[in-house]
Amino acid sequence: MTKSLPINGTDYVEFYVGNAKQAAHFYQSAFGFQPLAYAGLETGLKDRASYVVRQDKITLVLTAALTPDSPVAEHQKMHGDGVKVIALWVDDAKQAFEETVARGAKPYKEPQASKDENGEVVMSGIHTYGDTVHMFVERKNYKGDFLPGFIKWEPEYQPEDAGLLYVDHIVGNVGWNEMDTVANFYSHVFGFEQLISFDDKDISTEYTALKSKVMANDNMWIKFPINEPAKGKKKSQIEEYLDFYGGPGPQHLALATDDIVKTISALRDRGVDFLHVPDTYYGTVTERVGEIDEDLDVLKKHKILIDRDDSGYLLQLFTKPVEDRPTFFFEIIQRKGAQSFGKGNFQALFESIEREQESRGTL
Repeated sequence: MTKSLPINGTDYVEFYVGNAKQAAHFYQSAFGFQPLAYAGLETGLKDRASYVVRQDKITLVLTAALTPDSPVAEHQKMHGDGVKVIALWVDDAKQAFEETVARGAKPYKEPQASKDENGEVVMSGIHTYGDTVHMFVERKNYKGDFLPGFIKWEPEYQPEDAGLLYVDHIVGNVGWNEMDTVANFYSHVFGFEQLISFDDKDISTEYTALKSKVMANDNMWIKFPINEPAKGKKKSQIEEYLDFYGGPGPQHLALATDDIVKTISALRDRGVDFLHVPDTYYGTVTERVGEIDEDLDVLKKHKILIDRDDSGYLLQLFTKPVEDRPTFFFEIIQRKGAQSFGKGNFQALFESIEREQESRGTL
């Protein structure tokens, strides 16, 4: 078995977007992220501008092109607003790069140190599915807020947070018959283990289906579910994603909270749109998940889904896509002992997504 690559957690997630300033404002206003850092023309960059926002341990970088021939512009033209970089916090970026490349990963960025008055950061990178890359970030000799090359961003507008704590998992959508290849990549290159898998019997409705494998590292701080389409009567959400994104890519970020009712309520008040969950879902949910601490009527009021694995249960809800293309969305999750994912919510989730697809004419 391949030795697991030492990873301390998710360092940041970088989106390539059409307008970084407006995207940063959206994530502040709608999701309660705080302004942190900026890089652009004022810092010597000529082809892009980046705004960095943070909430507890979640750091998002919103990057937009300043010129039409920028790689950022090319990515955004192909995919729309989407995740380019999933950065992983490591103790040794050079070792992480050398080890993963030796195991078959395609290099993206050779190890390179950058410095400022706050110290030194070493970064390297490899390719993963689609146009997505993993950056390895070594910051043990750095005291700054984010990275060298960025300046502190301190606008007057600093909204309250929404109780989001850390990245729980990041889901990737890949093409037909590509799931096993990508899962094997994480197994062989990163030493991840398969936490759980779902086939089209587990995740299907009358019309659509998908398959999924959840890959996780040894400390369970990194979880990457990988989805592929499965045959159905109509076009599944994964096929819709692949069509509009222009290929494989990250489908959603799951953000953890320790009070999902409070967080969902705050996000709804800020204008975040969530998938609709019918009241009928709650008629049989306790038979499936057993006893829970929460008041079921409160969960029903906020349309929160409940699921269980062998270790406990979890509460979750999914936003609608957060940009014009029906591609990227967010999940809000609270774990009550559950380590992985149950199978019970997929039916309700799929039916909600199918209703959205039908309204878009893409089912």
